[in-house]
Amino acid sequence: MTTNVPRPEVLRYTAFSSVPDGGNPAGVVLDATALDDSEMLAIAADLGYSESAFLTAPPEGLGGQEGRAYSIRYFSPKAEVSFCGHATIATAIALAERAGPGKLVFATRAGTVPVEVAEEGGTARATLTSVEPHIEEIADADLTEALAALGWPAADLDPAFPPRVAFAGARHLVLAAATRERLADLAYDFARLEALMHRLDLTTLQLVWRESATVFHVRNPFPVGGVVEDPATGAAAAAFGAYAREFGLVPGDAVLTLHQGEDLGSPGELTVTLRKDDPRVRVSGTGTRIDGEPA
Repeated sequence: MTTNVPRPEVLRYTAFSSVPDGGNPAGVVLDATALDDSEMLAIAADLGYSESAFLTAPPEGLGGQEGRAYSIRYFSPKAEVSFCGHATIATAIALAERAGPGKLVFATRAGTVPVEVAEEGGTARATLTSVEPHIEEIADADLTEALAALGWPAADLDPAFPPRVAFAGARHLVLAAATRERLADLAYDFARLEALMHRLDLTTLQLVWRESATVFHVRNPFPVGGVVEDPATGAAAAAFGAYAREFGLVPGDAVLTLHQGEDLGSPGELTVTLRKDDPRVRVSGTGTRIDGEPA
């Protein structure tokens, strides 16, 4: 971006919360046409949020209504990521405030992601539909290294939840804690976990604890993004939904509630919807603009 071209407006929204100090904040640039990769990365780094989203014109053939279809890219403070759920929700709500609720479609590096925004009692709620997910095994040595980096004894894992890598737009290692206390006690070796995640091409770890049949508490270490922990993670929620269905931990048709951010003082709530007739996963949540001037 040349010096005589004004910097585009950078909006700040939170996702998976209806209040500005909850959920997961994201930067949103509704017109990033004039930005190159280094400038998008610099904006994301300046904001310091786990991810920021940047919109440009849609590719030919994407579909969707004119003015409601876009290409979208996501940058953490350290690198571009293939897909980010909370920044997608934040962006959809920002667009709905300007163009009204309804259907949107985004071209991401991971594939096409439809989103629908609805008004519920004066609060905007967005629902994204993931790309088709898949589940992978993790080697014993890699699992041992992940647990060592976390400082988690293997005995602290819930045996009902086999460790796996789950993908629904980005790759996440799913590990289930046997107790809420284990999940709450998160103090990991940042560099060690970051190195493992780079080697396995992981975006976050999806650490979970099951409260009831359809209610879970989750946390997401994100050292590869330069962030200790992601406060509310839509991509990981989609991956976890696919994982839970794959192993029969929940019914094929199910609505799951994921609580995240409580241990960070930024509570958020993610709704994961599974359908037997569709392998994709739907993730929904509220969102709102963060008070103050744009960055």
